[in-house]
Amino acid sequence: MRINERRSLWRRLKPYFLVFDAPLVLVMVLLFATSLVTLYSAGIDFPGRVEGQVRNIVIAFVVMWVAANVPPQTLMRMAVPIYTVGVALLVAVFLFGIIKKGARRWLYVGTDIQPSELMKIGLVLGLARWYHGATAQEASFHWKLLIPAGMIGLPFILVAHQPDLGSAMLIGLTGAAMMFMAGLSWKIIAGVTIPAAIAVPFYVMFGMHGYQRNRVLTFLNPEGDPTGTGYHIMQSKIALGSGGLLGKGYGLGSQSQLEFLPEKHTDFIFAAVSEEFGFVGSFTVIASYIAIILIALRIASLSHSHFGRMGAAGMTATFALYVMINGAMVMGLAPVVGVPMPLLSYGGTVMLTVMIGFGLVLATRVHRYAELPKGHGLF
Repeated sequence: MRINERRSLWRRLKPYFLVFDAPLVLVMVLLFATSLVTLYSAGIDFPGRVEGQVRNIVIAFVVMWVAANVPPQTLMRMAVPIYTVGVALLVAVFLFGIIKKGARRWLYVGTDIQPSELMKIGLVLGLARWYHGATAQEASFHWKLLIPAGMIGLPFILVAHQPDLGSAMLIGLTGAAMMFMAGLSWKIIAGVTIPAAIAVPFYVMFGMHGYQRNRVLTFLNPEGDPTGTGYHIMQSKIALGSGGLLGKGYGLGSQSQLEFLPEKHTDFIFAAVSEEFGFVGSFTVIASYIAIILIALRIASLSHSHFGRMGAAGMTATFALYVMINGAMVMGLAPVVGVPMPLLSYGGTVMLTVMIGFGLVLATRVHRYAELPKGHGLF
């Protein structure tokens, strides 16, 4: 009798666990394992980081599982409220936020939270809702561009003002990617990109905070101040180049072990991986990221609803931008903007954001045949 009861219970619970995509989860586990191994090697002085990262990983998988079981109809109804709450919290940060290290990015609600992370999820859902049912012609219709542009521009300005240039870049580029995927005309893209490119030098010189301007100037010439503002990039390049083909060996990376490499457990953990495991190790990590992106895009393409395709593709774009910005930053191809490498860097906030995003991608996979109400717009 008990065996039959157990079988009956498993039959009821089984659909909830089938939400996981085996290849996607396996590649994630590989990256998480690399994270733990690297943290243990690079963090001998901070043994608690490994235990903390294990806890973060367990929580992240639970959160991903919960998000994966949310029906698309519910997500569609909640898209605009989630976006609105995200903007409201950013306004609250602007008015009442906590200042840490010269930046007003956190809000105290019993514990410190960073609303810009919620905004990355809210923006994708909000834009997916707006573009649901829209044709390529409607996506490029002039006056209708004002709404998605405003949906992107408002949080971008609020986050950039904190200042948090890394998160602002992610919000702006994710929004631009979703507008492109919705069918935005190349003429409009060129019409915006060219003036924006011309305006960048003026923004750097007159619009940025002093420390942000120094980061950009250091990126252009890190050798100009190798022991000051250029120290991060110089040490990262040394770690990347000294690994060779197979690396110096586990626990033998001089840059990370002798504390030359800054933020080796967060923003520059990829440099630590490259130093100890060489080209082979870093190539494996990059290949894993590419595999995750391709798997997620395949899932997005299989959805029968425009909302599902746009939402899953938007979450994937956010993840891809994390990887590209951090990779460029570590290799000295972009200024240091404080963007971590997802699934690899130590920390729970960004990991939760990324795993919620992948949970919503998996929800699209599970409910790919779902029929959603037709209609273009936010309501």
